[in-house]
Amino acid sequence: MKKDTIKINFSAEKLRSINIYIEKKELDLEDELIDQLQKLYEKYVPANVREYIDEKQEEAIQRRKPKKSTKNQVEANMPSIKEE
Repeated sequence: MKKDTIKINFSAEKLRSINIYIEKKELDLEDELIDQLQKLYEKYVPANVREYIDEKQEEAIQRRKPKKSTKNQVEANMPSIKEE
């Protein structure tokens, strides 16, 4: 899935405070922001649109997976023959 970068302006002092207290809880600010964006996505994007996007992502994943070659499939289905 293609990713975009978000850039926002926020008070430097507030951001430092968030980082101090989030680190005390052994959490990661980026992970927390991603979780909040996911919640916004689920809240505002209609379910049918989310389903469509999920299907497109699944199709892209399937296209990227390498397929077994015919030769490998034939060899896998043939019983092994031992020479004596």
